[in-house]
Amino acid sequence: MKLDLTVLAIPGFIGAMAAEYAWQRKHPVEPGTRAGDYEFKDTMASLSMGLGSLVAPYVSNALLGPLSKRGKAAKTLMTIAIGTTAATTALDVVRKLRSDDFGQAGVADWDTRELQQATSDLTAPAVKPVLQRITGRVGAVAVASTALVVATEWGARTAGEKVFGRTPIDLGDSAVVATLAVLGWDFIYYWNHRFDHEVRWMWAMHEVHHSSERYNLSTALRQPWGDTMTLYIPYSLLALVGVRPAHIMNARAINLIYQFWIHTEAVRSIGRLERILNTPSHHRVHHGTNSEYLDRNHGSILIVWDKLFGTFEPEKAQPVYGLTTNIDTFNPLRIASHEWVDMFTEVSNATTWNDRWSYLLRTPGWAYGRRRALLAAAA
Repeated sequence: MKLDLTVLAIPGFIGAMAAEYAWQRKHPVEPGTRAGDYEFKDTMASLSMGLGSLVAPYVSNALLGPLSKRGKAAKTLMTIAIGTTAATTALDVVRKLRSDDFGQAGVADWDTRELQQATSDLTAPAVKPVLQRITGRVGAVAVASTALVVATEWGARTAGEKVFGRTPIDLGDSAVVATLAVLGWDFIYYWNHRFDHEVRWMWAMHEVHHSSERYNLSTALRQPWGDTMTLYIPYSLLALVGVRPAHIMNARAINLIYQFWIHTEAVRSIGRLERILNTPSHHRVHHGTNSEYLDRNHGSILIVWDKLFGTFEPEKAQPVYGLTTNIDTFNPLRIASHEWVDMFTEVSNATTWNDRWSYLLRTPGWAYGRRRALLAAAA
């Protein structure tokens, strides 16, 4: 099996981080005034996430692989998805018909402490009627199982080898084809990266990369672990037009390797190439939480996609890095999972199918705004 180019590049990544750290030592600033400076706990968290991202595909394949083969595991998950969806719909109807919602029967007082703990950051009421609680939890299972069915089926149907085997076109091996693969991957990446910021389900995976309040080369290695649990425009579209899977995988590696060097504050500008290429300056904007920087500069190698599709923003003010609401943790497990947990909890608290699916499919901004509105209404 051919070794991934990103793995071969690991020594280069480490060497570049050491060089960046040495540059910072030679160009000291007042402590706390340069977000690009290394902080031990933050760097260890980023490196842990990077190592985890190398292992995650193997774990994911072991756990989710059977779901894509339409065997017993897949049928069981499909049954759960259909059954819980039907049950939630029926419970919604019953709950609306029962205006007292069992509350006057005293049943609502069960498990008060557990409910308070589970919903403390999302809902103000200390106690929910038991039927609403049951409906919410069954509904969350319905949404989660359905999403997992869709993600695994989509991944199986759009695998590069499978798509290439179905097309009569084969462009062969040449420098032109390799270049086409890199440009094609870069174009598809722009849209996937843009959707990462515009669809909550995809953001739950991608926000891991934005979770550091530092901005240095180690931040580039802070990669997600849940790629297979969401949807993407398939890069196998390149296989459909005759690009061999090997070229597609090399294009992926080149794309990732290029993105490494743009995570730095040491390089301020590269001159005229800023007009065409994605650079540290452009990508600092992408990582900024400044209002004018949100959801801007999604390109990977080329910045021209952002200029063509209206998402480009030049660097003017100093970016403030991190999330709009930071999670204040260096625990890799929490970094990787907190948005998924929040999303599941919010779906559990939703009372309509529109809200349940909106927490996945609408923008992160909508979800956070909806959370704030519910808290304000219950206060």
